[in-house]
Amino acid sequence: MEGVIVLVDGQPLDPRYDLKKISENGFEWTYEGPEPAQLALAILAHHLKDDQKALQLYDGFMRAVVANLDNEWEMTGEDIDGAIADISVSR
Repeated sequence: MEGVIVLVDGQPLDPRYDLKKISENGFEWTYEGPEPAQLALAILAHHLKDDQKALQLYDGFMRAVVANLDNEWEMTGEDIDGAIADISVSR
């Protein structure tokens, strides 16, 4: 296996190392750690189109969502918005 690739609308998700390089090993999920954090940041940056907000929210999103994903998963924009709302309420 050449590593994990996450697709958004059929295209590989940019890890957004330009914002913050959390992981040397790309993406992962099902646990809390640097690879799930990199995925959380990438998902939020892509979805929100707001780098600063993605940087503020990625850790909570990783813990609440990415760490709890199954091996195979799909996520919609509505799923992401719902998770962001839940994270914001719990703060």
